[in-house]
Amino acid sequence: MSDRIGVLVINFGEPPEPTLEGVTTFLERIFLQNAGLEPSHEAVSRAQHLARDRAPGLLEEYEAIGGSPLNRQAVEQADALEAHLRARGLDARTYSAFQFTEPGIDDAVRRAKADGVDRLVALPVYPICGRSTTVAALRDVRAALEDAEWTPPYSAVSGWHHHSAYESFRAEAIASFADERGLDCSDPETVLYFSVHGTPIRFLDDGNRYDRYVDEHCRAVANRLGLDRYAVGFQNHTNRRIAWTQPDNEDEIERRPERDLLVVPIAFMHEQSETLSELDGELRDFTEGLGKGFHRAPVPHLDPRFTDFLADLVQDLTAEGDVTHAAGSAMAPCRCAALPGVVCANGARTLPPSPFTAQPTA
Repeated sequence: MSDRIGVLVINFGEPPEPTLEGVTTFLERIFLQNAGLEPSHEAVSRAQHLARDRAPGLLEEYEAIGGSPLNRQAVEQADALEAHLRARGLDARTYSAFQFTEPGIDDAVRRAKADGVDRLVALPVYPICGRSTTVAALRDVRAALEDAEWTPPYSAVSGWHHHSAYESFRAEAIASFADERGLDCSDPETVLYFSVHGTPIRFLDDGNRYDRYVDEHCRAVANRLGLDRYAVGFQNHTNRRIAWTQPDNEDEIERRPERDLLVVPIAFMHEQSETLSELDGELRDFTEGLGKGFHRAPVPHLDPRFTDFLADLVQDLTAEGDVTHAAGSAMAPCRCAALPGVVCANGARTLPPSPFTAQPTA
């Protein structure tokens, strides 16, 4: 009799309904988790203050896009993954969990335990491993297991942007969109532009390699498209007076000589406020105000090729043998999320210094 496999499909989460109370609670959780980014003796009150300041503006963004589709898309993705795994003959069940909305990671762990899962896999759906996303999510899984007093055979994958199958899938999706729009990124007047969610420099100083993963992944995808000219910019937030990865999108786009931009939100696997509001609204207006064309590739969250890739990860992680050779890539114990059972495609490699500079934000 095969093991019953539980898969925690973890995402950031956004308020499913645009209400001030829901948005404020969501922001409080984010700011409290990242309280160490600035000196404060009152972390809770500081998080509440930052949330109250940011909530009205974010609520307007959610209202403008008709509410965030992130949670719905994440559940659809988890359901599709379960169907794929079952079609392969695995007794698998997926549990969609969110870091900052409900159902949370602790709830998903309790449900998996109650369902009699024999083996647990944690799968954060973040293409590029970051400290406040992938690393924090996997720490929360470990804490939830301890709280539940549950010790099943457990494995998790943190960084998978370097996997060749994923690089190929993203390149193919970009090429398809370019063909649909009649865009040629080898034309000097058009540029492939990767928009990436920024991260505080403090995290990088503490050892996270997010910036180098961004550089590596964007270069690899561009190379698969036969391009040696492309651009990278960051979507940074300015709630705190701290340094973030640079360049900001607006600065990079303003200095670009090309007339048209094919914009790819390469750090996201769902549509959300950062794509539908920040990119399709604010950044589009800014770019078109410069007289440039803005063409934003959709996030291929339900592309069957991506679901197949996630199923491969789960199947390899639950196969008999050494998990560090799983998933068709040189998996090794993760250094960013240095926790028992966590592997990634990056841990065994030495990466060059980051090409991105940092400047304090106002």
